[in-house]
Amino acid sequence: MNGSENNQTETVKSLDFRKLKVVSAVGRGAKGVVFLAQTGNRSSDECLALKVTSKALIHQKNANKNSKGSGEYKRSSFEEEVLRRFDHPLLPRLRGVFETEKIVGFAIDYCHGGNLHSLRKKQTEKMFSDDAIRFYAAELVLALEYLHNLGIVYRDLKPENVMIQENGHIMLVDFDLSTKLKPKSPPQSLSNNSSVRSSLSKEKHARKRLISRFYRCNSGISPCDSDFDSQPGVNSVSRNESGSVESVEKSNSFVGTEDYVAPEIVLGKGHGFEVDWWSLGVVLHEMLYGTTPFNGTNRKETFYRILSKEPELTGEKTALRDLIRKLLEKDPDRRIRLDEIKGHDFFKGVMWDRVVELARPPYIPCIEVENENTKGYSKKYVEVFVHEVFFPCGDDNNEEKKNKMEDKRINGEDKTGWVDKLSTSLNENEDFLIF
Repeated sequence: MNGSENNQTETVKSLDFRKLKVVSAVGRGAKGVVFLAQTGNRSSDECLALKVTSKALIHQKNANKNSKGSGEYKRSSFEEEVLRRFDHPLLPRLRGVFETEKIVGFAIDYCHGGNLHSLRKKQTEKMFSDDAIRFYAAELVLALEYLHNLGIVYRDLKPENVMIQENGHIMLVDFDLSTKLKPKSPPQSLSNNSSVRSSLSKEKHARKRLISRFYRCNSGISPCDSDFDSQPGVNSVSRNESGSVESVEKSNSFVGTEDYVAPEIVLGKGHGFEVDWWSLGVVLHEMLYGTTPFNGTNRKETFYRILSKEPELTGEKTALRDLIRKLLEKDPDRRIRLDEIKGHDFFKGVMWDRVVELARPPYIPCIEVENENTKGYSKKYVEVFVHEVFFPCGDDNNEEKKNKMEDKRINGEDKTGWVDKLSTSLNENEDFLIF
């Protein structure tokens, strides 16, 4: 892996906006906007996804947190450094980085097939078949396995972050909520192991107490916000793949999208790699039933359901429903792990070393070629557009706004509607990725 990492680092280049054709805005998040761009080289004409962050927004977030000016930059640079390490067909390649006076960002491969959320919406009754679920689930397992082997906890698995590549295989994107944990340490003493087993046996009796604690502390997780592990990691004990108990590092950050977060994140007890397997269970439930298992009318009710309710797995007992139930085990030390997942009956017959070579995935996207006469949008336009997404002008008569709007009228077309579309929720506008 070291050789791959070094090679990736050496080949990442600085991008020149003069050599890019920025075609459109395709998504937004808490800290940036994603644009579709083409290299402009007619011989290859590659498509890239540009993730652009506003420097003004970074400075504002740092100021609001009484930071010395480095916290938000650390988050952005963390995702970039993570991307530099990847060498896997189901994860993005870092294709270049860029920085101007007003924006900073990077480019990865563009996925023409949209995301798993929009693809589900196109299915009959908005649900996938078991065979389609098996394929996407197997690829998600392989992607998470690779991340975990690098020591990376993903922490934001949801259908909106699972893109569909041109060949129909998935690509996991958006790593600004991810974190790096230290390798697992040797097992603790037998006396400690015994006390852990004893505490696990009292879990059912403690659940009501934990729920009441949740209401007292009123833990909050923003769908887009994250703590950049501002709280130090804690050492805890956990069951490894062989069943023995070992010491591991855990993160105390409150991160994630509320419907997909694991109970240990809601409780703030510290969490590790197991949170990704919980999120996988939520995603599989959504693919099977068309809805997440613990969704409430508001955030507090959703968290209450995550802590106290069991998933309703209606229908006949199948291997898929059994797998979902084991992934949605509330105790992370009893939750099904990698070896058990790959050996589960739902994946019986799956050749794990051949999954990414499958020539005919369930869905192959149609590639739409952009009009060659489109000139694309300039660096100035991108800067102004990103700024107005997060800092909309309030006074129509404001001269500065007029100047900005004039700058945005390029090629005789005013794209101010992009801002309105990017400001809506995903449920209201399926054409845009909200990450």
